[in-house]
Amino acid sequence: MSAEPRQSDFTGKARIALDDPKLRANFRRAMDGLMAKRGAQFADPVEWAALRARGIAARAGSLARLPELLEQLERRCAENGIQVHWAETTQEANAIVLDILQAAGARRVIKGKSMVSEEMHLNAHLNAHGIATMESDLGEYIIQLAGEAPSHIVMPCIHKNKAEVAALFADRIPGQPYTEDVDQLTAAARRALRGAFASADAGISGVNFAVAETGTLVLIENEGNGRLSTTLPPLHIAVTGIEKVLERLDDLPPLLSLLSRSATGQPITTYVNMITKPRQPGELDGPTAVHLVLLDNGRSRVYCDPELRDTLRCIRCAACMNHCPVYTRVGGHTYTFTYPGPIGKILTPQIEGLDCAGEQPHASSLCGACAEVCPVGIPIPQLLVRLRQEAVSPTSTAVKGGGTGGSLMETLIWRATTLMFTSPRLYGAGSRLMGWFGHLAPAWLPGLDRWTRTRSKPKFAAKSLHRLAKERGYPDA
Repeated sequence: MSAEPRQSDFTGKARIALDDPKLRANFRRAMDGLMAKRGAQFADPVEWAALRARGIAARAGSLARLPELLEQLERRCAENGIQVHWAETTQEANAIVLDILQAAGARRVIKGKSMVSEEMHLNAHLNAHGIATMESDLGEYIIQLAGEAPSHIVMPCIHKNKAEVAALFADRIPGQPYTEDVDQLTAAARRALRGAFASADAGISGVNFAVAETGTLVLIENEGNGRLSTTLPPLHIAVTGIEKVLERLDDLPPLLSLLSRSATGQPITTYVNMITKPRQPGELDGPTAVHLVLLDNGRSRVYCDPELRDTLRCIRCAACMNHCPVYTRVGGHTYTFTYPGPIGKILTPQIEGLDCAGEQPHASSLCGACAEVCPVGIPIPQLLVRLRQEAVSPTSTAVKGGGTGGSLMETLIWRATTLMFTSPRLYGAGSRLMGWFGHLAPAWLPGLDRWTRTRSKPKFAAKSLHRLAKERGYPDA
């Protein structure tokens, strides 16, 4: 798959998605189920509040000491035999992974689900250098066959129904007949992947949490494919963003509970893998070499702003997008970049720049559903408003591309509005003029047409409330 475009077109893609009834039905069905399951898991508000407070404390506490904890993580990993590599950009991270694989003579890679690797476009980079990469997660395997990017953080092929998957398998897997039987489709993927597990020269994975205290890499999953990717091949490369560090192993249990229950409505995930060392003498499985690649890609810049730093608390549960009225109607591919939904609307503009993804903070009703369900309390609506402000009137160098979203016309309109609302005489005159002549504005008027395309044209009252009160004898306050 080619590298993603560097300019967002959320508005254009959203119109296409809204005109696709099958896509909307797929998302509506999936989101309804996920919301119901999550709600059942957190039915006790007292337990939810207490667990959430522990999760917030663990993530906020680790972020407060992030530079120190990253150095501690590197030391502990080195003591354990894990080689740590630092990458400032995705290009550097790709080069590091490629160098490790080429030095080991690896030509075939089996890869577990990793959003950071999607951020890097790692598969395309490795394939361009002659290294075959196969996704081992079922959802990732499906979209790899389709040549698509993930449309969801946890369930990458949630935009497809079983009929679409059946047609894809029949077309792309040799000898596979068309069937909509889910068990048969899963068995077909298992047969295709089994040989890749056995013959892979290296395994690549993401990291859910990295514990600085012990130098432990924590991976959670449900299918068992991740465990095979990190134990059968002789070489394991883990890639992660620098924000995934936890201070202590004791911080892990509440986050594991919050993550699985928020993401899929399960009381606990099926597999929790804790990797601290390469294979030791006498052990029967595991890689003989383990590498950890820590990616920055703008995260240090985000970290420098005390308010925007809350973005980095995210544990990638996707609860925010499961409850988002915008995401559930337009889907993940509308967002262009790697991270969709509410978390993408605040993370992507900070990583890629407001000049590339400046429209995404505006793709929100600010209903607050995302903040309500976020297990680590990220104030997403507040950060969306902050980024909207930064796009027009930058206040911090922490936001890439700040000040590129404004226009002279918008500035003049807001100044005129401010002047009118701060002058009683101007406000009164403006209200009377709109009451007399506002209805004459044509629906196709530039600016107004964006409203009337999907709504009725505003109808202005002939008399303001203030004037009606005055006519009825009510005195001014």
